[in-house]
Amino acid sequence: MTAEGARMRREIGFTGVFNFRDVGGYPALGGRSVRWRRLFRSDAPSGLSGDDRTRFASLGIRTVVDLRRTYEVERQGRMPDLDGVAYRHIDPGHREWHASYRPGADPARYFADRYLDLAEEGAHGLAETIRVIAAEESGPVLVHCVTGKDRTGVVCALVLALLGVPDDDIDADYALSARANVRYAAWARRNRQAVLPGFASPPGSVRLFLAGLRAVHGTVEAYLIGAGLGADELAALRTHLLEQGRHHGI
Repeated sequence: MTAEGARMRREIGFTGVFNFRDVGGYPALGGRSVRWRRLFRSDAPSGLSGDDRTRFASLGIRTVVDLRRTYEVERQGRMPDLDGVAYRHIDPGHREWHASYRPGADPARYFADRYLDLAEEGAHGLAETIRVIAAEESGPVLVHCVTGKDRTGVVCALVLALLGVPDDDIDADYALSARANVRYAAWARRNRQAVLPGFASPPGSVRLFLAGLRAVHGTVEAYLIGAGLGADELAALRTHLLEQGRHHGI
């Protein structure tokens, strides 16, 4: 484990946000690692208040990208206006998934197929989100949707793949969202609210998604260039999100 990795916590605790974490620290291209405290992912941070706002401010986040649909933003509310934090709403614009799961289907295959649908239907929105992440002046960046594991998971999977993180590590990062359901359920019980599903993140889903994307487009890079991302933006992403030294484990 690096000295920096020993100091960093991947999952960051909030009172009203349940799936907030840092995607840094993973082994990447050329023996390097993904920089800590540059890219965060979460469920909707609409309820930040009190100590949660103080904790959020301590992370130095400059840009928040909200991937929710307009009606979801209206229903849940957007995150509070905070000094020095720019807000971007980028709806990838893909079909609804309601009632599309068939009992008995393999959950990992089901989610992988939904993520492939998102990648094809929302390609330009995903590329625009990664364009924001790649810009040095945007960082640190928080990307979120409703539960922080589907649309957000696809964006983070694409970014980590571009940085050369192994698929197994990307898939394991995705699967961490299952722990958020435990935190959310405990909060809902304490506050006498119904426990709603939403954080299911079966291992293997993202591994299958990335394999399917490559089967169609060859590489993740080719997919995103086809969606409108420039080669200079891919280079900038790697410059700003990769440590300059070599990775020695986390």
